[in-house]
Amino acid sequence: MSRTEIAKVEGTIRLATGHASNRIHPNIYGHFAEHLGRGIYEGLWVGDNSRIPNTRGLRNDVVAALKRLQVPVLRWPGGCFADEYHWQHGIGPREGRPQMINTHWGGVVESNQFGTHEFMDLCEQIGAAPYVCGNVGSGSVEETTQWVEYMTPSSDTPMVRLRQRNGRAEPWRLPYFGVGNESWGCGGNMRPEHYADNFRRYNTFVKNYSGNRVERIACGASGDDIRWTEVLMREASSQMNGLSLHWYSLPTGNWSLKGSATQFGEEEWCSTLVQTMKMDELLSKHQLEMDRYDPERKVGLVIDEWGTWYDVEPGTNPGFLYQQNTLRDAIAAAINFNIFHKHSNRVTMANIAQMVNVLQAVILTEEDRMLLTPTYHVFDMYRVHQGATSVPVTIEAPEYRFSSRTLPILHGSASHDGAGCIHLSLVNLDPIRGINVRVLHSFIRVSGQILTGGAMNAMNTFSSPSEVAPVPFFDFRQTNDALLLELPPKSVTVLELL
Repeated sequence: MSRTEIAKVEGTIRLATGHASNRIHPNIYGHFAEHLGRGIYEGLWVGDNSRIPNTRGLRNDVVAALKRLQVPVLRWPGGCFADEYHWQHGIGPREGRPQMINTHWGGVVESNQFGTHEFMDLCEQIGAAPYVCGNVGSGSVEETTQWVEYMTPSSDTPMVRLRQRNGRAEPWRLPYFGVGNESWGCGGNMRPEHYADNFRRYNTFVKNYSGNRVERIACGASGDDIRWTEVLMREASSQMNGLSLHWYSLPTGNWSLKGSATQFGEEEWCSTLVQTMKMDELLSKHQLEMDRYDPERKVGLVIDEWGTWYDVEPGTNPGFLYQQNTLRDAIAAAINFNIFHKHSNRVTMANIAQMVNVLQAVILTEEDRMLLTPTYHVFDMYRVHQGATSVPVTIEAPEYRFSSRTLPILHGSASHDGAGCIHLSLVNLDPIRGINVRVLHSFIRVSGQILTGGAMNAMNTFSSPSEVAPVPFFDFRQTNDALLLELPPKSVTVLELL
């Protein structure tokens, strides 16, 4: 019998509600905005003279959509761009700001119209904490210490006077500072020992002013480079608050030919999710190494770049990394969130790459139009987990197999909000088979939302912006001792259980 002839399979879920312990840090739902393609310019910043409705140059429609997500933290200005960015070029009257070449992303001219003041204004408008990434690759220690002095003190200092002349009297709160980005690659091609020394040096001059405490995040590994983590933890863990990790899901695993964002079949669907599921293995391995040097887990694991990465959309600038966003990306996002919840005893932040118009964006714009991607809707559905307490989940279900690859057909996580409500998030990875799920628990009230689509590559377009959107979930019934769910193929479901 073929898989297509098997309408549904059976699964069982047990919730260990009495063993809830680890808080799911809200920053797990963070975002990343780099000076890349149309991410900043057009996507977030249009300038205060634009015909597109804006507040001090920031698009009102995008700001409103981001406020709804309750974005906890926003990382900026990169990415690879951070290690060629000189912050003093992005302050003062905009007409006088020097331009530069964005050598990493398309070789375009960077106007520096969006700088420190504009970024901090964006964070204030959407309610996000700023996470600034400093320039270690081509910058200097003096540049770093002056930038922190520019942003955070209230006392009378040279950089504070400069900030005040530029229109900001009160200091900003800067809770997170990244000491370089991808220093093993575009940030300087350093060995871990060399970067560890650089981190210790730069970190010494990231000062805490006026009661502002800066958490310092060290550049961590790419993928399964466990040695990088070992060296950084051994040489510098006592000086850091967080250690980053970058991992992207590529259908092919080949950076030269990653695969299409929209034209794919079940082979690419499955291979993308296999790459996504590897996040669980990576977090376990890096956490084990971190535990050797930090058994009390004072250093957070920060996944400050994650998401799907495909070949750019045909006809677009290859350096702009613009890709469409389908139901496959929504499934991948939900899997990642479930994994982050599982590792909430060490993972303290995660930042999707990226916020608007770049890679796995939650928002796409086209001139004065805006649409919400399937990934946006997963962020919206899952925000109930922000700050809640993780509840262990045991899932028993058949595997999803395609070709030589094997995945769990059912993936999930749960949390307790402290007011007696449990939120259960479930993903059916199989694009063909539905699942009848038996949750071995009884509840007084059940409600929820589901996100799915008619095809694996279902997407929202500017001509059809609501093709993939969450709807109320009603396919459940209760017995004396269980909640019975009918989950369709390729779906994300979030339930509120009381």
